[in-house]
Amino acid sequence: MNLLPKSSKEFGSVDYWEKFFQQRGKKAFEWYGTYLELCGVLHKYIKPREKVLVIGCGNSELSEQLYDVGYQDIVNIDISEVVIKQMKECNATRRPQMRFLKMDMTQMEFPDASFQVVLDKGTLDAVLTDEEEKTLQQVDRMLAEVGRVLQVGGRYLCISLAQAHILKKAVGHFSREGWMVRVHQVANSQDQVLEAESQFSLPVFAFIMTKFRPVPGSALQIFELCAQEQGKPVRLESAEQLAEAVRERQQYAWLCSQLRRKARLGSVSLDLCDGDTGEPRYTLHVVDSPTVKPSRDNRFAIFIIPQGRETEWLFGMDEGRKQLAASAGFRRLITVALHRGQQYESMDHIQAELSARVMELAPAGMPAQQQVPFLSVGGDIGVRTIQHQDCSPLSGDYVIEDVQGDDKRFFRRLIFLSNRNVVQSEARLLKDVSHRAQKKRKKDRKKQRPAEAEDLPAAPEQSIDKSYLCCEHHKAMIAGLALLRNTEQLPAQPRYDVIMFDVDSKDPTLGMSCPPPAFVEQSFLQKVKSILIPEGVFILNLVCRDLGLKDSVLAGLKAVFPLLYVRRIEGEVNEILFCQLHPEQKLATPELLETAQALERTLRKPGRGWDDTYVLSDMLKTVKIM
Repeated sequence: MNLLPKSSKEFGSVDYWEKFFQQRGKKAFEWYGTYLELCGVLHKYIKPREKVLVIGCGNSELSEQLYDVGYQDIVNIDISEVVIKQMKECNATRRPQMRFLKMDMTQMEFPDASFQVVLDKGTLDAVLTDEEEKTLQQVDRMLAEVGRVLQVGGRYLCISLAQAHILKKAVGHFSREGWMVRVHQVANSQDQVLEAESQFSLPVFAFIMTKFRPVPGSALQIFELCAQEQGKPVRLESAEQLAEAVRERQQYAWLCSQLRRKARLGSVSLDLCDGDTGEPRYTLHVVDSPTVKPSRDNRFAIFIIPQGRETEWLFGMDEGRKQLAASAGFRRLITVALHRGQQYESMDHIQAELSARVMELAPAGMPAQQQVPFLSVGGDIGVRTIQHQDCSPLSGDYVIEDVQGDDKRFFRRLIFLSNRNVVQSEARLLKDVSHRAQKKRKKDRKKQRPAEAEDLPAAPEQSIDKSYLCCEHHKAMIAGLALLRNTEQLPAQPRYDVIMFDVDSKDPTLGMSCPPPAFVEQSFLQKVKSILIPEGVFILNLVCRDLGLKDSVLAGLKAVFPLLYVRRIEGEVNEILFCQLHPEQKLATPELLETAQALERTLRKPGRGWDDTYVLSDMLKTVKIM
């Protein structure tokens, strides 16, 4: 039996609803959830002794079940005479105090301030089907009547899908009236959505509009979002911010539904935020491995990335995460990065926080009670110590932090928070292993860290290890020194054997993030040429994703430096350009190879920290000559 209207406009028609309930009979029709699915939010905002008006009641069992648990002062109205007659007959004996009245909610017959709660389950959504003038006028009359029959301090509790046009209308109307506006996501509505294709693809929300006494001249507006049943409401500054927050929850629900239906969405990532502050707390990446044959024990796992290691290729790049998932042997792996600025007590605490959320991202067919393994590196959450943070007029917010690597060595990093997963600069630190320093660190840690985290190592007092290069492109740049011939430079001569550029661009709209465009303009390159000795080398780090722009930069460089070599860094966008003035200079001469090999032997001496340096002689044989 098809009970859906031919168009959404029929939802506002009396004739449609009379026919609907005649065809359906006495079987209850529940919009947006049953009493059991909604009772958490209903009991939170309705007290048992309050006078409740249910508008557009239909034949829902919601009023009956509220009555049975102690909410007995309930009046129900609907425009359908058929359904009102049905509900009166069903409840006359069992629920004698509950009333059912045929009444138009846009012209209610109750005196002013008759009720403390007006309950609406799907009625506003059914009426506000479009934004045509006639529809909006009808909704204005409905909401005005809701305001009229409510007492000061009373609440309009509206269960809705919170689609954009409905949220805009409801929030706009009541905020202009000076009411407090709260949008509360209904707990477990996500599960309702995901269990069947026929159900709504959006989560269910409750609007709680609280009537305040009008204050002449007051422009105070209160907007709040409560994303969890027991969570603390988050105060927002405007209706626009509230709408954006609701839209994010809807997008998350859509994403979860697609993941449960085996949709191929490509690379999927999302932030989970702190319920109290709204600040990002975890960043999740969902990685599917189609080549892994599914079994009962390898469908799904969670991988916690230790603090400070989220920038590594294996965890920070799509290809790296795919390799991680394949190596772990799970059909779906979710990697979880921990945010700087957030406090984490322990791995157990993180698992407890994430358990409910990550199950919403589980693949189809995953039993609800099946235990999901949590994986990590080394078994702890890692160490991240903020040494300094500030705001630069050029680069915006930045932070200097010490993190612990997989070899338990500490690294100091500069991070521009506009691109939080990119390490701008990095240096390895030397440990201070003095007994006094160890005692001081232990004492300070007890003062600053929670008891559960006292067993975690703290970043020691350290200095820079100047023999170690962290960045792969820096190693390639240093390797370019092997291109130098033996030259003698007079002290008074204002020229240089080597000039290196590794300069970050601050304009995110460009397709080139290193260097800024001014550093590759012809006039600037001519100045570089003028201070370089004839046999010298100009070394430039180029990071350019715009192929057309890259070709233009290379052509401009070659116009000034006829001999141009390119060294590409595996797994990175960086390309190191070696620029020289005279085409007759050849890179791979026996003399230069011998020099490169000697440099390689020097860099690989035990204790120098260069064990992962490129094999320079091989590098010089494989660079591309432009």
